[in-house]
Parts: sequence; C-alpha cells; structure tokens
Amino acid sequence: MSDVRRPVVFIHGLWLHASSWQPWVDLFERAGYAPIAPGWPGDADTVEESRAHPEDIADKGIDDVVEHYLAIFRTLPRKPILVGHSFGGMISEKLLGLDAADGAVAIDAAQIKGVLPLPLSSLRATLPVFKNPANKHHAVSLTKEQFRYSFGNAVSDAESDELYERWTIPAPGKPLFEAAAANFSLHSPAKVATDNEARGPLLLVTGSEDHTVPEVITKSTLKQYRHSSAVTELVELTGRGHSLVIDSGWEVVAKTALAWLEEQGLGPDA
Repeated sequence: MSDVRRPVVFIHGLWLHASSWQPWVDLFERAGYAPIAPGWPGDADTVEESRAHPEDIADKGIDDVVEHYLAIFRTLPRKPILVGHSFGGMISEKLLGLDAADGAVAIDAAQIKGVLPLPLSSLRATLPVFKNPANKHHAVSLTKEQFRYSFGNAVSDAESDELYERWTIPAPGKPLFEAAAANFSLHSPAKVATDNEARGPLLLVTGSEDHTVPEVITKSTLKQYRHSSAVTELVELTGRGHSLVIDSGWEVVAKTALAWLEEQGLGPDA
C-alpha cells in the first residue's frame, strides 16, 4: 500500500451531527482508507454544544457548505472520495460535479435542480422548516415525533428515540428553501453539473421506506445524469428509511459503499 492513503470525507445532512459518522469512519479506517467526518460550518464539536448554540448553525446555505468543504479538501494530500447523506449527499454530488473529488456515494440525497417530484411525505418531513418563512434564516430543531416520521419510520419506536437523543442537532433552514426554489432560479445553488463527462463515478443509494427523500426523488435524480457518460449507478435498499446511515443496519449500507468503490477502482491504495 502507498504511504498516501486515499482520503474519504463523510458529509452529514440536516439534523445529524458529524460524529454520527464515527462507525463508518472506523470501518473505512480498517479497510485502509484515511477517513474524516468534518461538520458543516457553524457546527460545534459535540452534539451538546451544537444544541446549545443553534445561532452558530443558522443561515448557512448550500454555497456556504460547499466552500467550507472545498477549504477542507485543500488540506488533503489528494482528492478525496465523498460519502454523503441527505443534504450531505446533494453536497457530495455538487462537489463531484466540480471535479473536487475522485468519486462519491450519495445516500438518500436531497433533490438537486431539475428534480420535479415532490411527494407528500417529503412535504410533511420538511414542514417543521417551511411552516414559517422566517426559518430560512434560523436553525430549526425536530421534535422526537417529527424525527420518528422523517428519519426513524423503518425502525422501532425505541431505536428511533435513541437515535434522536444521541445524534440530532438543530439544522439551518436555508438549504431547504434554496432546494425548494431551485427549479425557479437560473443560478440556484442546488444546481449540479450533471453533464460533466470527466467527473468520477457516482453511486446513488435510496431506501425504499424513506419519507424524507423517497425513491421517486432519487430515481429522478438519476435521470438528470443521462447526458453524461461518466459512471452513475443506483442501488435500492429494501425496507430502509432515512435513518439508514445511523441505525442498526448501517453496516449493510457502509459495506455496499465499500464494495462499489472497489469495483470502480477507488480502493484505499493511492
């Protein structure tokens, strides 16, 4: 193995702290990669600190998050692999389209510009933000019941509650408002260079029971890449909801990502 291991950057989505990736970091480390899981701009180092200071997280939009991760990438010895969940998946797609990474796995990724389906379950999952237009500039927390619907619907009540207590933090409303208006804005920050022929491989992962990003959104996202010959593949995981990266079945998802990276020639050796 080369002295320079291939970096992997894990990118969380709304309402989850970056430390929720720790089991993935450990697994990828054992597989020979050099993984890190930095938070979004404004995130504190711990769940508790992030909950105590929601004002630090507020009003951060998609472009802010992209620039934040690009700055992190500049400190790495080479281009990373990206693994993102929810809005982190969409950010991963955007960064891959900018040729900032060698490949990406986007898990239940938020909709990009051009994706038209808006299922009722998605509207209900995001209602805590959209019910107040002022939330565009605020950080919003989910209640335990809201988390159960948006994330934990495919696991037991007890597991959903445990995940809520362990990992949830306030999330900025701005990215959701930006994504919702994407198809009405020529220069939307939710626009991704889906026609990039030279980018690295992309794997889209969807859970069949996801309320927040239902399968129809991910399948519509796949269609947005039809004009690029670069590798774009879709994996559907039956019976999985939006909590699939943090719940008791996380390792199945992680090993699916590892196997796909190997297939694409993106193993840990530099």
